[in-house]
Parts: sequence; C-alpha cells; structure tokens
Amino acid sequence: MTIDIKREGTALTAALGGRLDTTTAPQLETALKEALPGVTELTVDMAELDYLSSAGLRVILAAQKQMNRQGKMTVRHVNGTIMEVFEVTGFVDILTIEP
Repeated sequence: MTIDIKREGTALTAALGGRLDTTTAPQLETALKEALPGVTELTVDMAELDYLSSAGLRVILAAQKQMNRQGKMTVRHVNGTIMEVFEVTGFVDILTIEP
C-alpha cells in the first residue's frame, strides 16, 4: 500500500494506493494520527486504491469521527468495487463522497 500525505495549511490530502487491509490499515492509522492534529479539512483520495477490507473501513471511520470534531472529511475518486463496499456497509450515509 502507498500513502502519500500532503499538507497545505490546515488542509490535508491522503492519497491511497494498493490494498487497504488488515496488514496495511495500521500503517494508515499511524500516518493519520500523526498528520491530523490542526487539520480542518481532510481529503482521502482513493483513485489508486484497489481493495478495502473491514480493517480499512475501521481506519476510515475513525478518521471521519476525528474530523467531525475538528473540521470536515471528503473521500474522492472511489472506484466501483470500493463504492459497493461503502454502499453495503452503510458508509455512503456517513462519508462525504465526491467523484
């Protein structure tokens, strides 16, 4: 999995690639935990993400909960397979998803 984090002022973009699963979820969790203090706008770019497991969903949900307290979070460029996971799990009602 690749995680490319870019910060501009209080805006943070996390571009994810590969597989977000049980093995890689802790890596994203750590990266976000270190990067989110002071952030008011988080964008999670999933253009290069191929797979999302329940462990990955847990990290995305934790990030959403934190951003509910300190700003807003947007998920972008979700492919059909991952969008289906979001729909089945009800995450479409929790997340702000943009094309």
